[in-house]
Amino acid sequence: MAHGRGGVVMVGEAAEEVTLGSLFEEVAALRAETARLAAEIAGRWDGWIEREPFAPSAENFAHYLAFRRHDIRPLQRRLMQFGLSSIGRAESRVLPTLDAVLAMLRAAGGGPFAPIAPGSFFAGETRALAAAEELLGPLTSHSPVRLMVTLPSEAADDAPLMARLAELGVEVVRINCAHDDDATWARMIAQVDRAAERTGRRMRVFMDLAGPKIRTGAFRDEKGLKRIALGQELAITLPGRLREAPPSMPAIECTLTEALQAVRPGHRILVDDGKLETSVLRHEPWGAVVRITAGSDEAGYKLKPEKGVNFPDTDFTVPALTQDDREALRFIARHADAVEYSFVQSPEDVAALQDALAGERPDWRKLGLVLKIETLRAVRNLPDIVVRAAGRQPTAIMIARGDLAVEIGFVRLAEMQEELLWLGEAAQVPVIWATQVLESFMKTGIPSRGEMTDAAMAARAECVMLNKGPHLFAAIEELDRLLGRMSGHMHKKTPQLRPLQSW
Repeated sequence: MAHGRGGVVMVGEAAEEVTLGSLFEEVAALRAETARLAAEIAGRWDGWIEREPFAPSAENFAHYLAFRRHDIRPLQRRLMQFGLSSIGRAESRVLPTLDAVLAMLRAAGGGPFAPIAPGSFFAGETRALAAAEELLGPLTSHSPVRLMVTLPSEAADDAPLMARLAELGVEVVRINCAHDDDATWARMIAQVDRAAERTGRRMRVFMDLAGPKIRTGAFRDEKGLKRIALGQELAITLPGRLREAPPSMPAIECTLTEALQAVRPGHRILVDDGKLETSVLRHEPWGAVVRITAGSDEAGYKLKPEKGVNFPDTDFTVPALTQDDREALRFIARHADAVEYSFVQSPEDVAALQDALAGERPDWRKLGLVLKIETLRAVRNLPDIVVRAAGRQPTAIMIARGDLAVEIGFVRLAEMQEELLWLGEAAQVPVIWATQVLESFMKTGIPSRGEMTDAAMAARAECVMLNKGPHLFAAIEELDRLLGRMSGHMHKKTPQLRPLQSW
């Protein structure tokens, strides 16, 4: 119950008395501590912010990181029982939200009421919208969320495909530089230009750097040792050292020396997008011996080359920008609207890419940068990575859910998606929801219940990425309908209470 200027509430089942005065003091103390911690955080970023429009976004980002160091839940409940904001939607406006609550508490206690001006309160949302348009282009009428489509190799010579994508309202097309070559990429972009002439709207072109490849290599094909079973031991060797592995066990190479040299007993090594899980038993000069712990059925797992390998427990350093990437950058800098950075894990990785771009074109700051978050180390370093990038050029965060799920575990992925969406909104940079969106629909033309629910949650991002597939056009149309309906219920994570129509 609440009454008078003193205001008393019963919190839960506890007979805890809460007054407007005590709440005001608590929120004021939280605001002061948030500002103090934010100044410490922002100190790490001195000299990084060269783009003036990003400066207030970085300031809010620091405030959000400081704000989320506290457990706000008890305060939220106390505020809710007074009918006040629970401060659960402070991502894009941390201090304005706290100031608005303080203004209401002050007025409820009999003091003067000084409301926050709408332009100031919603300034963060305005900056976020501008950042999304700058990088991803204007939002078309097809959907409230932008759409990115990965181009197949055939798109280089398929004018109807590109024209249809433009007609369907696709804002961005993605070229994967792990495939094809400069000549093919140039033909793809020429088709984008032709589609623009036909439709009057040009789709943005994003090009994805391949990054360092961690793959399986050659494997030993002796005595039928191509399939491995649960509990069996497997030798994973450094490149070119397959013959040094014990002849009594199956063996396969790993292409990245730095990763394999850094493993220790108990570390997990995951193969083929996590389909095979192993645990390191011992480290050897030629590699490591592991035991199969999951992912092998009764028939066993068949060893194959060119399958992805992940080291989620192993800390190792490898340059995110490979020589192949540097060569691709020469083309990207001249022809693309943005570069997608694979395997970025630190602000130093960002600096290396930006230095390389500066060597390719003087106005490189106009080129967009998409940070693909696909490792645990990238998650841990995300604030510094984002500020180092967005402080110098238009930037987005891509939730690369494939590799990220393998790295942090499928259970943690759902939680991490939320956190990355929060951080993107706090930094006022767009977020791209990627990997396996409507995957079975793309292949069969029939969606699963689970993937439709998953795609619906993508309405909280600024952009959704679809990969290629035989039912691409149908998937785009279905996704547009789904996101259009969801936008009536949700903006970011704020419920939109439109009238219910089923009752």
